[in-house]
Amino acid sequence: MRAKDIRAKAGVEPITMLTAYDAPTARLIDEAGIDIALIGDSIGNTRLGYDSTLPVTVDEIASATASVARATEDALVVADMPFLSFGADEADAVEHCGRMLKEADADAIKLECGPHTIDLTRTLTQLGIPVQAHLGLTPQRENETGLFRQGTDDESARRIVDLAREHEAAGAFSLVLEHIPANLAATVTDALSIPTIGIGAGPDCDGQVLVIDEVIGLSERVAPFSKRFGNVSSEMRDAIAAYADAVESGEFPAEEHSHHEPDLDDVY
Repeated sequence: MRAKDIRAKAGVEPITMLTAYDAPTARLIDEAGIDIALIGDSIGNTRLGYDSTLPVTVDEIASATASVARATEDALVVADMPFLSFGADEADAVEHCGRMLKEADADAIKLECGPHTIDLTRTLTQLGIPVQAHLGLTPQRENETGLFRQGTDDESARRIVDLAREHEAAGAFSLVLEHIPANLAATVTDALSIPTIGIGAGPDCDGQVLVIDEVIGLSERVAPFSKRFGNVSSEMRDAIAAYADAVESGEFPAEEHSHHEPDLDDVY
């Protein structure tokens, strides 16, 4: 899968996208036929023990991206650029984004966007780095906006539509719309030729993305716009408890889990 393949799905076929942070999860996502594996900066909350996405580093995203890339064959691998890896100095941003393709084998990168990322998107795409834009709720700005629904008034809604058009013109191959009114997401989708991928943005986007931990029931909480499709946490808890009980009772390891070497009977 390439960025151009995702772009060609706009208005034609629903796009499926999930976060992935490690090889085993990425392999399952790929086998399920998910179109895009996103190494989200949500790795900070879900796997690294941070309270937000803000502490996530370029090195952490690069390491996770490489593990996901090694385990996928068909899904488009998209590296989510972390807080302050872009937006200050363009040369540094290009280097960080390019590293995801050169060293971590990503197929594309994602930027949490604003007016400051229009020129960067143009530069990256001209250099051959596919860019997925992201508008609406952008968690890296949580200290400014909070983690609340965006685009709920006329002025902010128009700003999202305008920024969406500008990022499409700059070369973005797709656009994530997070936590905005469904009718605004529908308007943006109609205004663009590139596909929109929603998360808390209603059913009229060209695709949907969720955090894998919420989908499989690994996280304790689920966002109001998300849905739990399984309960891996319960299965893990039961398996871990069963292992502890077996060790404490002496049931494990049993004879079939051990190897006896007769020549070593007389070793002292």
